[in-house]
Amino acid sequence: MSSTGQTYGGSSLGAGTTHQETVPDVDVTGISPVPAGHLVEESSADLSIFGEDIVTKAQEIVARYPQSRSALLPMLHLVQSVEGKVSQSGIQFCAAQLDLSAAEVSAVATFYTMYKRKTCGEHLVSVCTNTLCAVLGGDAIYKALGEHLGEGGKRLGHNETVGEPGAPGSITLEHAECLAACDLGPVLQVNYEFFDNQTPESAVALVDALRAGEKPQPTRGAPLRDFRTAELELAGFWPEDEVDYRSTVDGPSAAVETLRGAKLAEDRGWTAPAMTDVALPEVEKK
Repeated sequence: MSSTGQTYGGSSLGAGTTHQETVPDVDVTGISPVPAGHLVEESSADLSIFGEDIVTKAQEIVARYPQSRSALLPMLHLVQSVEGKVSQSGIQFCAAQLDLSAAEVSAVATFYTMYKRKTCGEHLVSVCTNTLCAVLGGDAIYKALGEHLGEGGKRLGHNETVGEPGAPGSITLEHAECLAACDLGPVLQVNYEFFDNQTPESAVALVDALRAGEKPQPTRGAPLRDFRTAELELAGFWPEDEVDYRSTVDGPSAAVETLRGAKLAEDRGWTAPAMTDVALPEVEKK
């Protein structure tokens, strides 16, 4: 009887020998086309950028929740208000504040597109390129902005920035998946504030105004502010003065198009049928 066994591919190995044992070890870092020392070397992030005021804010965020890990999302926004992105230092800062591993924080920070891995400009311009906005002109707007903001004959791409990131007048461009304003498409957002019913021409005029230091009033919602201030607000921190607070958040929130159905129903006396109680089926207890 032969001491070798046949594989599905027809080759044979010595009895009791695994395929792994017949293959020499490969130095994956040695054959990498880019330096890969960071994959095997321990690194300590510099957390000095997060001063005492940020640590205090982080603790305030944690105090809002019965379980500290629930504070991760707003704390990542807090990090972005400082860095304009979520860096490795930001990840380790959140991990230390919440008693999580860096891997747990990274899993969340890399899942959501609202957390950036590259420093954003003073303004984040998000163009909706989902189905309805796209066919109404969203794709054309995104293309026009990319060409207009590009430099050296190269179109500005997704999550790329024109100008020094974070500096006045700098803009990060991204295409976004559905900004939930289909009745007002095509739309774009600047630092998450809406600019509705856009055209390539109006969008170009908008980014030119931003680069010139202006802050055009959004179609709906609060007055425009820069990206890092918006991130601080998303973390839950607002002006303490009531007048300043109101000037920050007050603004029209509903558009005529959004309310058109309700207005027609009111004008024509339409009402919905009264709700009736429906007995729910019994569910077998486990």
